[in-house]
Amino acid sequence: MHPLTFTNMHPKDISILNYTYPLPESRIAAFPLAERDGSKLLIYKDGSIRDDCYKNLAAYLPTGCQLVFNNTRVIQARILFQKPTGGVIEIFCLEPSEAVNEYSTIMSKKEKIKWKCLIGGASKWKDGSLSKKCIIQGTEVELQASLVEKLPEAYVVELSWQPAHFSFAEIIDEAGDTPLPPYIKRKPGEADKERYQTIYAEHDGSVAAPTAGLHFTPAIFSSFAAKKISTAYVTLHVGAGTFKPVKATAMKEHLMHAEWIDVSAIAVQELVNYIGNGIIAVGTTSLRTLESLYWMGVKTILYPGIEIKDLVINQWDVYESPLAGTTFTTVEALSALLTWMHKNNFGRLITQTQILIAPGYTFKTIKALITNFHQPQSTLLLLVAAAIGDDWKKVYNYALENDFRFLSYGDGSLIFLR
Repeated sequence: MHPLTFTNMHPKDISILNYTYPLPESRIAAFPLAERDGSKLLIYKDGSIRDDCYKNLAAYLPTGCQLVFNNTRVIQARILFQKPTGGVIEIFCLEPSEAVNEYSTIMSKKEKIKWKCLIGGASKWKDGSLSKKCIIQGTEVELQASLVEKLPEAYVVELSWQPAHFSFAEIIDEAGDTPLPPYIKRKPGEADKERYQTIYAEHDGSVAAPTAGLHFTPAIFSSFAAKKISTAYVTLHVGAGTFKPVKATAMKEHLMHAEWIDVSAIAVQELVNYIGNGIIAVGTTSLRTLESLYWMGVKTILYPGIEIKDLVINQWDVYESPLAGTTFTTVEALSALLTWMHKNNFGRLITQTQILIAPGYTFKTIKALITNFHQPQSTLLLLVAAAIGDDWKKVYNYALENDFRFLSYGDGSLIFLR
């Protein structure tokens, strides 16, 4: 369960310049394939590479393993307001600015809500409120946006609407557009509303899709039965920070984005049951959630009376004392977390993780990862390098030389840890 450590360097000292590769714009998938499971699949195991397509994924998975999916649902987070003068202001909803106990409560809010947002064309929005109209269930609704506060890298915006009986989920679903990532240089279309969403998406909250899951179809899920492959679900609401480029030379100067996770006690128990058979994370967000759960479990061992607010995993926690150097098994850590949840009457664990997984990290929960191909000089590429060392270059070169499509709507890979 513990692969080789590929470097003794502290991840703070890693130079992102060593994790780059040439990515022509023509290789970035601007549209999804007609069939989700028709995407190409690169399989990396024990240093060898082969390729197939997603519809045959089950053939490469161990019998009796468990796949863990992120069942977050992408919200229509990009809202365009047209000013009376004709200019367009784009408000990109990042995350609630108020305290979050659970996202379902936030999304069910009525009348008004405050969100942390990015604003395109902010210089054109001097004062006053913006307004746009839409139709929901045959009723005309007016949505207004008012600036509340300027933050260092974002704004707090109050969104309010009339009639007030509609929920925020209903409002944003109708008034907003699909938040395609910035490297897809086209306007979102109606088809993106469905295709930039996994078929098992359930809990509203993400502003980016957990893209490894976009390839899965009912047929793929059906194919798991013959090999007794089980499925489990966790929730991590993907933030726009997943696309944030690493601009710092050394990683110690990069601020990793924090994201909300929501995991049931039942899911934690299933993980404990399947550790021996092998856990496979579907996507980097599922992986970050699983590894965070391990370290949260370690915290409950070290500090039995710990409060929920202190379970948060910060960027460097796992590389430094008191967590670094602990040797608890995966079962010990997850079982301790489960005991803590039961003791404190938490049927679900809702908290944040800022975990950064980079070369030097020792994985605790998984045997393999299913993931797309990521941007050069990104934290997601660092994560892949943490899993397979310098062979990430071999994997990406193979993908480039064999016409794989890259990034969110592109092809993907099944990577077994070394």
